[in-house]
Amino acid sequence: MRLTGAVVLVTGASSGIGAAVVRRLADAGSQVVAAGRDPDRLDRLAAETGATTLVTDLSRPHAGRELAERALARYTRVDVLINNAGVGWAGPFNGMADSLADELLAVNLRAPMELTRALLPGMCHRGGHLVFVGSIAGRLGVNGEAVYAATKAGLDAFAQSLRMELAGRQVAVSTVVPGVVDTPFFARRGQPYRRRRPRPLPPDRVAAALTDAIANDRAEVYVPRWLRLPVAVRGLLPAVYRRLATRFG
Repeated sequence: MRLTGAVVLVTGASSGIGAAVVRRLADAGSQVVAAGRDPDRLDRLAAETGATTLVTDLSRPHAGRELAERALARYTRVDVLINNAGVGWAGPFNGMADSLADELLAVNLRAPMELTRALLPGMCHRGGHLVFVGSIAGRLGVNGEAVYAATKAGLDAFAQSLRMELAGRQVAVSTVVPGVVDTPFFARRGQPYRRRRPRPLPPDRVAAALTDAIANDRAEVYVPRWLRLPVAVRGLLPAVYRRLATRFG
């Protein structure tokens, strides 16, 4: 899909991958609507890129639908929706408060569904592209992040199902599966990233892969690409994968 002139709505744009995506899209000539929770960060991003900003909290009921309506009120159309916003939490499942689980489900899964439901009719009429930023956690599961992994697995299944449903239509669907990325995500989830390997990637590397997926209609992108290997091992040799996962975490 041609990015120049396209109206693109990016969620989770206040920082990290979302902010890097906004910069890339602005450089490509897109009309960017950057949505996020932090008004100060969004203001700085708008001054840098010229993006239109919308402050929103996607954990609220119906926030996805309301954000879609606000974006359409500004531009009358959205050509590309990038479902990037996500929150995490790390720790034993038994110690997780219900309110935190509800927030993860709302932001990571419910809001993308609401946004897609609201914007898909227009895309089916004019053409468009849906992007879902998942996580390797959703493909493999992660110790101590059961709810986060479940929400990303649900998002992944939603995207794959939509891809089949929309085959032959004018709407493309891309899933981006990043590994560890150097963003504020880990500080916000309650536990910093402590492993020596794999080393966190810069957000712009994920942003580059994401914008390439839109421009070249790629259905699925892993960042880094070697993440396909553990997913393949899990699918082909599940017992071997379980032993390795138990040993190395």
